[in-house]
Amino acid sequence: MIDCHVHLWDPALGFPWIRPDSAHHRTFDTDDLAASGTDPDLSGAILVEASRGDAGETHALREARLLRPDLVAGHVANLHAHADAGPHRLRALLTEPGESRPNGMRLGGPRWTDTPVPARALLPVLADAGVVLELNLLAGALSTAADVAAAHPALTVVVDHLGNPPNLHTDPGEWYSDLDRAAAAPNVVVKISGLLTQQHGVPHERVAALVRRVVDAVGPQRCLIGSDWPICLPRGSRADSLALSRLGLAHLTARQREDVLHTNAVRVYGLRG
Repeated sequence: MIDCHVHLWDPALGFPWIRPDSAHHRTFDTDDLAASGTDPDLSGAILVEASRGDAGETHALREARLLRPDLVAGHVANLHAHADAGPHRLRALLTEPGESRPNGMRLGGPRWTDTPVPARALLPVLADAGVVLELNLLAGALSTAADVAAAHPALTVVVDHLGNPPNLHTDPGEWYSDLDRAAAAPNVVVKISGLLTQQHGVPHERVAALVRRVVDAVGPQRCLIGSDWPICLPRGSRADSLALSRLGLAHLTARQREDVLHTNAVRVYGLRG
C-alpha cells in the first residue's frame, strides 16, 4: 500500500497556519514518519507540501525523498510557491533527472478563484511534463477538477480529500452532483483521504458508504488512498486513518483494492513499481 498523503514540517521554518497551541506545533520528520508506519502492508508514501509558503519546502521534500527512499516514494510540491518563477524555471524543475523532480504540484485555497492567476497559467507546463495537478479547495473542488480536466485533457487532476465534502451530520448538498461531474472526466482522480478529521463523529458505516459512493462513481482505477498524517493525529493514528478509508473498499475485488491501494499511485504519480 502506498499512502498518498502525508506531510512533514518544522514550524520554525514557516507554516503560519500551525497555531502555537496546536497539537501540530512540533517538528514531524522522516523518523516520525517511519515510526508511524506500523502497517506491514505499507510500502511507501507520497509527501505532500504543507503550505510553508516558499520554494524551500520543495527542496526539503526532495531531500527527504533522497534521504529515505525506503519511506518516500514521491512528493507533491506547492505550485503557489513557484508561480512567480515562470514557465521556464518550472519546466526545469519538473524535468530534473532521477528521483528529484516533483511527482505533482498542488494548488489550494477556499475556491478556485482564490488561487493565483500566475499559478493557473502554468498548468500546460504540468501537462507537458506529465506531472499531476493536485487540488485542495475548501469548496467546489470536484466541479473545478472537472472544468480543469476538460480544459487540459492531457493533465491528470488529483482531488485531495474526496473534494472536501461536508461532515455527514449535515446535508452534502451539491457535493454529490459535483462528484458525478468529476466522474465524467476521465483524467480526474480522487484521493480518499482526510476522513478521520473531516468526518469526526460520523458512524463508520456512513463514512464507508461515502467512500463506496466515490469509488463506484469514478471507478477503482481512478482512486488513491491517503492518511493525511500528521493532520489526523488529534483524531487518531495514521493506521486508524487508513483503516477508516479502507472500510469503503470492502465491496471491491482483490485486484480492484490493489489498484486503489498501490497500482494507481504508481501510474498516476509515475513511480517506480
